[in-house]
Amino acid sequence: MRYRKLLFLTGLITFGFCTVSQADNLHYHRQVESGKPKQIECDVVAYGGTPASFAATLQAARMGKRAILVSNNGFVGGLTSGGLTAVDWGAKRTIGGIAQEFFAQARPLKPSVAERTFLKMLSEAGVEVLLDRFLTAVETKEGKLFSITLETGETIKAKMFVDGTYEGDLLAAANVSYTVGREPRSAYDESLAGQWQQVSWKGVYQFCGLPISPYVKPGDPKSGLLPEISSEPYGKPGDGDHRVQAYNFRMHLTKARDKIAFPKPDGYDAGRYALLSRFLNFDPQPRWTLHYTTEPMTDGPVQMRNGDSNNAGSFSSDYVGGCHRWPDGTYSPENFSTLPPPRRGLPVPLRELYELREKIFQDHVTYQQGYMYFLANDEQVPKELQARVNEWGLPPSEFKGSGHWPHHLYVREGRRMVSDYVMVQANCENKRVVKDSVGIASYAMDSHFCQRVVVQKNGVTTVRNEGGFEHNVKPYPVSYRSIVPKKDECTNLLVPLCLSASHIAYGSIRMEPVFMILGQSAGTAAVMAIDEGIVVQDVDYTKLKAKLLADKQKL
Repeated sequence: MRYRKLLFLTGLITFGFCTVSQADNLHYHRQVESGKPKQIECDVVAYGGTPASFAATLQAARMGKRAILVSNNGFVGGLTSGGLTAVDWGAKRTIGGIAQEFFAQARPLKPSVAERTFLKMLSEAGVEVLLDRFLTAVETKEGKLFSITLETGETIKAKMFVDGTYEGDLLAAANVSYTVGREPRSAYDESLAGQWQQVSWKGVYQFCGLPISPYVKPGDPKSGLLPEISSEPYGKPGDGDHRVQAYNFRMHLTKARDKIAFPKPDGYDAGRYALLSRFLNFDPQPRWTLHYTTEPMTDGPVQMRNGDSNNAGSFSSDYVGGCHRWPDGTYSPENFSTLPPPRRGLPVPLRELYELREKIFQDHVTYQQGYMYFLANDEQVPKELQARVNEWGLPPSEFKGSGHWPHHLYVREGRRMVSDYVMVQANCENKRVVKDSVGIASYAMDSHFCQRVVVQKNGVTTVRNEGGFEHNVKPYPVSYRSIVPKKDECTNLLVPLCLSASHIAYGSIRMEPVFMILGQSAGTAAVMAIDEGIVVQDVDYTKLKAKLLADKQKL
């Protein structure tokens, strides 16, 4: 059908014009009709519909500036309104300011409630919200952003810009340095860095340590690998690579009578889950918890509970190896012991990148919906487990516009900016403490699996997952320098989400409340830079700190 919708919430929210069908409402990118060129001017613009952009624009508006939030989908709130409502607090006492205010209002915390709360708070502050708009170009001059142009034909000229995307698209378009993947252990002297971690998750979600054959015909390499096992050569312990930790959808589940059965996706192929089937039937000893577990001989294989249900198993809702090209469109399976130089620019043009991500997005939909359909319906699944799975379904009250399936893919990690200060493991362990704090992070250093490969274990060829770890931290400050680019690269851009951090440190910082905290700090710094006529790198931290504390940030 023809979809041409213009919606106003107190006159502040507009949608782009687009053409979709009833069956095409679960997507990352859909082509928008480009209208007549239109010029818009403001003080602060944030690109990306995430909690970081929300807090940055809300703070800027509260400080008297014209602020615009541009979302590249039809929603505001990113993962918080897209399914991730089991909040990764860390130490809850470290949450202040706008983040604390939001979570106090968004109760009970469901995706739909989160979305309404984001919009209500933005509307009350006078933030203009533009939905369904993708970035197509930027105008820069001498290391300064002047404007961004969107697929709709609108060009927004601003004094300050915020990259609030999960991928770092604006910073890359502005030619700011970034990296993708995992640094080698040698890069920042991080014991957790690189491949084959020994300190955490060593025996968790590793197919219960069973000697499961990775081959189509057990024990016969000539028969080929089972689906979802990588044939790429992996590195030595501590080697870096360009692999990205697995993404998934944060499903919301219910046992209510009106629950919706797990759908059978287009392109469903039961053979894709052959490794899962072999695992489920290999040995009668494993206990299927349908939840997180660290006990020997137990496995998820997925989390199933009321509300937000995450990955939790050896072969689970995480699509291991399916997202390596998502951040910037490129991927090379090389392994390295020395850190390569940062990347700059767009190796894949934005339009082409969006089309690629749409394919990856749909592949994740097919994988995860197919995974749940397989557990609920395939005769290869043990009957007792299948009966327990079928007690659950999708709630009819959530994600009504996308078939009750989350509309946002959990992009756990995209590009990471490389600025003058890189947050690393030593920061997370309070061995290196910054004096220019713009917020506190406190969640464990955490990564989901990055690859699933064939290994030799006790003389037996079997399959193992690699890249997952969780290592506790004590609350630690995040540096202002890590959310601003190098001065010679861009002087009016703040990056509170894809900030300058190693894979290890980012695994701790990458939580929605922290993104909101850093977003508020970014919005504050942007306004101070405007008022004083200076670049973001020259903001006086003493003044910034005073304002943040006055606005109830925890530093």
